[in-house]
Amino acid sequence: MRVLVTGGAGFIGSHLAESLLADGCEVIVVDNLLTGRIENIAHLLAHPRFRFLEQDVVTVESFPVDAIYHLASPASPVGYRRYPIETLLVNSLGTLRILECARSYGARVVYASTSEVYGDPLVHPQSEDYFGNVNPVGPRSCYDEGKRFGEALTMEFVREYGVDARIARIFNTYGPRMDPDDGRVVPNFIVRALTGEPLEIYGDGTQTRALCYVTDMVRGLRLLMERDGLAGSIVNLGNPDERTILELAELILKLTGSDVPVVHRPPRPDDPVRRCPDIQRARALLGWEPSVSLEEGMAETIRYFRSVLSRPTVSDA
Repeated sequence: MRVLVTGGAGFIGSHLAESLLADGCEVIVVDNLLTGRIENIAHLLAHPRFRFLEQDVVTVESFPVDAIYHLASPASPVGYRRYPIETLLVNSLGTLRILECARSYGARVVYASTSEVYGDPLVHPQSEDYFGNVNPVGPRSCYDEGKRFGEALTMEFVREYGVDARIARIFNTYGPRMDPDDGRVVPNFIVRALTGEPLEIYGDGTQTRALCYVTDMVRGLRLLMERDGLAGSIVNLGNPDERTILELAELILKLTGSDVPVVHRPPRPDDPVRRCPDIQRARALLGWEPSVSLEEGMAETIRYFRSVLSRPTVSDA
């Protein structure tokens, strides 16, 4: 099978590419490295069934493939606030480009959407039938609304042209290859704990997140692609193990052995108070649920960041 992974040099995309190669697929990664990192796929570049195209999915030429995972987009607050226009374009024009390619060559598509389409939800946990509580013009809107538009466009290609596309609403995911500087809570806390800096919590820390380890997420994405009869399906992928930010900070301090203080900063605009997936549909359609505990996954992620932080920098050489 010939598979295109857009955003394949990113955090989740690189793990997905690795998994597909391990199962014998030919994998083509398209990534403009706006937020993706070449080091995430450096170990794959010499693989005979791997090809990397450093291009923007908005302008890349179509070519025949059997399956497309469309993950390209800045996904962290730091990333999409730095590149708001690019975030909107990759989820609109980039998604259009991918869907047109799928229509031309009969490829199956998984569009990587996000739990951010639910905004700051008023319903807990969030099921796929919930329409959300979203600020369409706030500082996060380039990402939230970009993904909502991408979902709408995907569904119209399903209805109008019979494209076999599915939508994954990805909840908070963590693991090795996260960018230490991307501003998300897990790398922030781990890097600060390992370097002796205070852990910064925005707000009182009672806001919740439900964190899914990256190997579980990749398994869910692949099942969503590989199961037949799911055109037009929208499926939450995430771990329903809901924890407060304070609980997460305490766990990371315990696992790192750090005794740095926790300090509180003013809340961020439009930051969701609670976020937790209802994964009944994933269980029913895919037979999927997470298997890696937060404690196990966090220990592995901390090992990765210890390794990254111990590498010599250019100034050390």
